Amino acid sequence: MNDEPPPAPKRTSPVARLRAYFLAGVLITAPISITFYLAALFINFVDSKITPLIPVKYNPETYLPITMPGLGLVILIVVLILIGALTAGMVGRFYLRTSERLLNRMPVIRGIYGAIKQILETVLAQQSNAFREAVLVEYPRRGMWAIAFITGRTKGEVQNLTEEECINIFIPTTPNPTSGFLLFIPKKELVPLSMTVEEALKMVISGGIVTPVDHRPKAEQDTPQVSAATYEDMDVLREKDRTPVLVTKNKP
Repeated sequence: MNDEPPPAPKRTSPVARLRAYFLAGVLITAPISITFYLAALFINFVDSKITPLIPVKYNPETYLPITMPGLGLVILIVVLILIGALTAGMVGRFYLRTSERLLNRMPVIRGIYGAIKQILETVLAQQSNAFREAVLVEYPRRGMWAIAFITGRTKGEVQNLTEEECINIFIPTTPNPTSGFLLFIPKKELVPLSMTVEEALKMVISGGIVTPVDHRPKAEQDTPQVSAATYEDMDVLREKDRTPVLVTKNKP
């Protein structure tokens, strides 16, 4: 029987406790403060563009001793709702068709307008699959993995030239996910992720500091699904008929 007394708990110094309290305060206040700061920047930007367009006699700030933050944003939302409602009517559809015909006759403008319209219709469509799923892909080489987002199925000339069924994916950069790379990857080489798009974006923006929790069952977590070991000792050659061939590397 061991009669030795249990070791006394280590006492933390006042400086260590103050440091822990400081870091806890930063973790609590920083996300809230940054969120409100970015929201204020956006609201102020919209207000600076919309509020000056309001006639003085119709501007509520003319009769109030204080300013009204967000007034421009509210007006913008109301105007967009009215435009959407008017477009649904006969007059709105006629105006839309006329405007599109005029834009389609302008050599440079029609290309810009068509591209922007197609992107917005694809992203904002209720049934769109753009950026609805996060996947894992080997990039920029075998054995290195990157998070990507499916933007649609490959169609047209790119798909017709490719034997495999391909998927359009967007690989964002860190910490700015608005820039990245568009790749056409065979569907069989994509590894679906159970994490949501929002969780994947947080991981990309944070540079891997924020790691989403694996919500899959324990049995699936303990079973690896992919491996690059098969290709460690292989080189990929492409013959004249563009057929990929795996050959063993020449080892010294």
